[in-house]
Amino acid sequence: EETVDDPRGFLAKPRWRRLIIAFAGPAMNIVLAVGLLTGMYMVRYPKMPPSAQEGIIGYVAPDSPAAKAGIKEGDKILKLDNLTNPNWEDIVLKEVASAGRTLNVKLQRGDKEFWTTVTPVLEDRTGLGSAGWQDLTEVLIAQVSPGMPADKAGLQPGDLLISANGLPLRSQFRLHEIIRAGAGKPVEIEVERNGERRMTSIQPAFSDRDGPGRWMIGVILQPRVVMTQLAFTDAFRESVRQNVKSATVIYQFLHGMVERRMSPKSLEGPIGIARLSGDAARQGALAFFGLMAMVSLNLAIFNLLPIPILDGGVIVMLLVEMLMRRDLSLRVKEAVFKLGFVFLMAVMVFVLYNDISKMFPG
Repeated sequence: EETVDDPRGFLAKPRWRRLIIAFAGPAMNIVLAVGLLTGMYMVRYPKMPPSAQEGIIGYVAPDSPAAKAGIKEGDKILKLDNLTNPNWEDIVLKEVASAGRTLNVKLQRGDKEFWTTVTPVLEDRTGLGSAGWQDLTEVLIAQVSPGMPADKAGLQPGDLLISANGLPLRSQFRLHEIIRAGAGKPVEIEVERNGERRMTSIQPAFSDRDGPGRWMIGVILQPRVVMTQLAFTDAFRESVRQNVKSATVIYQFLHGMVERRMSPKSLEGPIGIARLSGDAARQGALAFFGLMAMVSLNLAIFNLLPIPILDGGVIVMLLVEMLMRRDLSLRVKEAVFKLGFVFLMAVMVFVLYNDISKMFPG
């Protein structure tokens, strides 16, 4: 109250100027997110393979929503709700934000086209929607654990996996499924290295270090991705596109939480962000800057929510005052901000509890 009559104070400024000041913080978070991705894409841009650009399905999990809808490997998604000829990135963004919501899917199988419906289920582990399908891709070994069966068999990072037990590997999930179904039996894996193919037999090892016991061969897999560099204008355009897509998914996720279709378990608090930052830093500078861009965008969107005490709440109150053509009383503002503070403290307690529960899943 003591600054009300101070010409330099915030409350002494015209409402339109206060509106700009309130929006400045989230705006700079958006600028940072766009700038970081632009710089990253000028250094290294992951180009999707043709199969991912065409939305071709490479794996369908047993008993998943996609399997129950009659979808098979090799099917091409022509339309997903309002998306026509979506690439796999579009498909995943739609899938994770649509738990409990029926999606209309138009598929192409050979020369035939047909419609079906898929209702993604909510994954307890991630709190996101999952239809149980994955894209068609070539599978590379990203990392081999020392002393594990794959290491003893001579597999190396960069090896391309062709088949396992005679079945072609079009997704890393197929290999996991084959190993799990074998229950410890040797797996015959065909790999390609420097253009040469060879067969190797690997005896999986049982491990229960990271949760429930399972059979594994000791490799970390990744899709085969072609890396390229973009010119500044292309990098900036792609950065804006990616941030718009991410912002849309975040709002869809929040909308899903309000409708109680989505779980808040996927929210990360300070502990979770610190853990993710450590993981990203170990992967390299690009992964760390990518995480920084994502966090910055999330901060911008969260701050723009119409919650009192946040920038979005201030903006809403200023818009109300503009319509009323007068300021709200300080007593009303104080009461609103107290409610907002209580809400934010409740959110903070929840995300901290959420972070801790993820550290001790048992």
